[in-house]
Amino acid sequence: MSRDARWKALLELLVEQGRLDVEEAAAALDVSSATIRRDFDRLAEQQMLVRTRGGAVVHGVSYELPLRYKASRHAAEKQRISAAVAGLIAPGETVGLTGGTTTTEVARALAARPDLASGSPALTVVTNALNIANELAIRPQFKIVVTGGVARPQSFELIGPLADGVLGQITLDVAVLGVNAFDAVHGAAAHDEDEAAINRLLCERARRVVVAADSTKLGTRAFARICATDRVDTLVTDSAASDRTAAAFGEAGVRVVRA
Repeated sequence: MSRDARWKALLELLVEQGRLDVEEAAAALDVSSATIRRDFDRLAEQQMLVRTRGGAVVHGVSYELPLRYKASRHAAEKQRISAAVAGLIAPGETVGLTGGTTTTEVARALAARPDLASGSPALTVVTNALNIANELAIRPQFKIVVTGGVARPQSFELIGPLADGVLGQITLDVAVLGVNAFDAVHGAAAHDEDEAAINRLLCERARRVVVAADSTKLGTRAFARICATDRVDTLVTDSAASDRTAAAFGEAGVRVVRA
């Protein structure tokens, strides 16, 4: 098991149980106690958990842990991507934002834009992500629309058919998708089918679609398809994306921006 997979498993166990001791975690993950102690120490340094004698407890609100861990990975790349995505959105537009760490950074980049500091509204943002809605709701110049749905465990996203009622009655200028995978042949995809269904609805209601994904997600596949490649207008990724990868998306009709 890789370190990233092990850390994710540890955080998920903490979310479920609230507290873990070293021996229990070592047995659950089939690794040595010394490895778990080092993992706990590193995660405590990143404020993902609180170290205790012989174990660890959750840090702050437990359901934030998996999202906070994902946000710490490829952070610099995600910030560059989010700034580039925010630059594609014009004042007054209606923007759909899916859940995810990259789209959360897009929301923050939009909030920081001086030309969006005022307006009636400066932007209309439609999202199924409770954390994005919470961050932007304090911006009086933004009109925030939250889809219906059921909160997904260990996530800030609303999923399920209740969102259809809202999304079926609106139109978007642009939908910004956070994805788990994007392949030039197989399209954009997510690991969870309910998440993919909501993202697909946002795509269907949008005049243009932007995928925001770091280079590790390109050329890969995930379980649940969101949309075909030809439905995506622009891919914003990081500079580590290869020329070959960029060319494949370009040939499929997708504009590629490497931030």
